[in-house]
Amino acid sequence: MRTVIVGGGVVGLATAYELASAGVEVTVLEVAKAGAGASHGNAAKIALAESNPVPAPGVLLQGIRWMLKPDSPLSIHPSVAPGYLKFLLRMAMHCNARDFAAGLDLHLRLGDDANDLFDDYQRQGIDFEMHDRGVLLAFETKERFEEHAESLEAFEAAGHIPQRLHGDAVLEAEPALSDRLRHGLFFPNDRQIEPDSLTRALVAKIRELGGTVREDTGVSGFVRSGDTVTAAVTDDAEVLRTDSVVIAAGVPTGALSAKLGQRLPIYSGKGYSIDYSPAPVQLKTSLTLEDARVAVTPLDGTLRLAGTMEFGSRDDSVNEVRVEAIRRAAREAFHGWGDGPGEKTPWAGSRPMTPDGLPVIGPLTSAKNAFVNSGHSMLGLSLAPASAKVLTDIMLDRPSRLGADHLAQVSPNRF
Repeated sequence: MRTVIVGGGVVGLATAYELASAGVEVTVLEVAKAGAGASHGNAAKIALAESNPVPAPGVLLQGIRWMLKPDSPLSIHPSVAPGYLKFLLRMAMHCNARDFAAGLDLHLRLGDDANDLFDDYQRQGIDFEMHDRGVLLAFETKERFEEHAESLEAFEAAGHIPQRLHGDAVLEAEPALSDRLRHGLFFPNDRQIEPDSLTRALVAKIRELGGTVREDTGVSGFVRSGDTVTAAVTDDAEVLRTDSVVIAAGVPTGALSAKLGQRLPIYSGKGYSIDYSPAPVQLKTSLTLEDARVAVTPLDGTLRLAGTMEFGSRDDSVNEVRVEAIRRAAREAFHGWGDGPGEKTPWAGSRPMTPDGLPVIGPLTSAKNAFVNSGHSMLGLSLAPASAKVLTDIMLDRPSRLGADHLAQVSPNRF
């Protein structure tokens, strides 16, 4: 069986690896460089402790309040295309306690064995940088701590039990923090992954298994025979015959699926990251500065700051105001940060968001051999291995790790 996978980010590459491991002849088509999009600039961690879906009670209302504050953690551009306005309205409908709980349960189930799956990658010779420092969610106020703690029951039921820290215990967990951070939740099982090392290793492994990864190759359309896709057509008008196609292209997934008669509501949620090498401070653990919504991830020789959610952006240009808000969060959170020596060029990129905050995994109804694996918002790195296994099981007609109800939650046909 031949499969063309459109998209060479971590989700597309993980999918290609699973299919190739099962004996499928895979060809990955990536419009730029493999792993160079949202996969490159993410928070660099397996975020089991932060599996909350983006639509949550009060989220969009808070975004509207922050609309006139250019350095806020959440930004909604007031002047957007009609399709995006419809997307935001649909997201608003999911900002309720019931949908939030269902989405969190799905994410926790899908990411339950993420650490084991990444360990399996390394045992299979996929060599990448990974650490097991855990993560400390740090809060300035008890009110924010208690607000976050309301969802802990779901985490604890799934086996993710944090240490609750207050006062000096927070500084004992991470001595580099300033004493303005007085409350914390430490999740010991969260890990850190340098994403470029992972995507490079996946590309090498796919090729070792006989697969093809073609960079700088965009897809302009598909050839169909009735309800079957028979080929993908590149931007250079090359026709690549195939027995099935997987669209795992991040934000462009919506437009690509529309070429097969089924547009998916996947839109951009722009995020930012800044790397420092050498690191301005030495950390025991990775952190999330919850009040500023900034992730701080120590890697080999590098410290990454990542944060913000920007709805409605039309490109991946860097907004210096939002970058400075991330820098300011670090200056206020850490002793001796100073001006953050070693700063590299800030990055901005588009993460694929869905109105219900859940990924899109499964077959399209518009073409019987077309599938999607996308829409993972800020959890692409965390959920990529499991999502790839779910889709591979669907494509090869094997029993799924997810039950029927959870498969329905992630189906492309739920919209």
